[in-house]
Amino acid sequence: MTVRGNSKLGARSLRAGLKNMSAGALAAIAAFATAIVPAAADGRLNIYNWGEYINPEVLKKFEADSGVKVNLDIYGSNEEMLAKVQPGGTDYDIVFPSVHMHDIMAKLNLLEKTDINQYEGFKNIDPQFLRASSDPKGEYCLPYAWGSVGIVYNREVLGKDIVGWKDLIETVKAKNLKFTLLDDMREVIGVGLLLDGKSVNSTDPDELQAAAQTIIDMKPYVAAFTYEARPMVEAGDVAAGHFFVGAMVDVLREPEKLGYIIPVEGATMYQEDICVLKSAPNKENAKKFLEFYTQPEVAALNIAQQTNGTPNVQARSLTPENIRNSTEINPTDETMKRLEIFVDIGKDVRKLDRVWTQIKTAQ
Repeated sequence: MTVRGNSKLGARSLRAGLKNMSAGALAAIAAFATAIVPAAADGRLNIYNWGEYINPEVLKKFEADSGVKVNLDIYGSNEEMLAKVQPGGTDYDIVFPSVHMHDIMAKLNLLEKTDINQYEGFKNIDPQFLRASSDPKGEYCLPYAWGSVGIVYNREVLGKDIVGWKDLIETVKAKNLKFTLLDDMREVIGVGLLLDGKSVNSTDPDELQAAAQTIIDMKPYVAAFTYEARPMVEAGDVAAGHFFVGAMVDVLREPEKLGYIIPVEGATMYQEDICVLKSAPNKENAKKFLEFYTQPEVAALNIAQQTNGTPNVQARSLTPENIRNSTEINPTDETMKRLEIFVDIGKDVRKLDRVWTQIKTAQ
């Protein structure tokens, strides 16, 4: 496996490695993975994924089973990925767009029809994760991983556990503390909309303006808009951070000190899908990778490092016990009702651009 390109970590970066897993847990999952029947193939596969959003052991396993050499490049956002692949001329075969970007790429005719839904391993995929409106049957892409976007916090700094955004804001105000927000337009505006009791996909100008003001009102207590919340929270430099469920890597390591919650006011959820580009030079190897990833043992090996959710139902029972039993990683049905996923809002994104500028420039 070759990792190419820059070393910038993406929004889904866990800043964690296999060192965070016990040797026993990794060995058990690896043992399951060895049972996979090798596929006959050769050549190359060029993967373009979020930073640290795939376990290197998964790629090594695919190489060993298939004889295919894997090259990995990484990106930091859906927009960065789209800008790279849309003009064509790249040698990428597989990308991992979020659901709304999956739909955008489908409209732009960038995705190859793989018929992965006809492969026998597709039966392992929970149908509720066929979320892309452009691909309701899974004819193009394979659901990959999902999770919530909540709050990671340091209870030693806060002096308590929190239940949501209002609780956090009241606590930091009272104790003169600070927290971070993601440097992400839709996620931050989404927090404002949720606090106002609105949908994170609202494009109503009045609702967007109100959401912007909600965020601006909390800015005196915001240390930064950043993707680097995890080390700041762990060190106690800030009391809490707006972050992905991947922060559970830290929480599981220091459960007395750290916590992660899905706010009572609601939260966004993310989901990425594995898609083959229409311009892919290695389409057959790309399709073999999709088939490979339907195997529960492979999905479990990935989730063991990532600490997020998997659409692969059979894989869930194969993950380490602390992940399998975590209601933060695997929310209850009741909590799932509080999660909302972004949809493609088309040209209305310009409305969000305007209020995002107001938020970022407000003093």
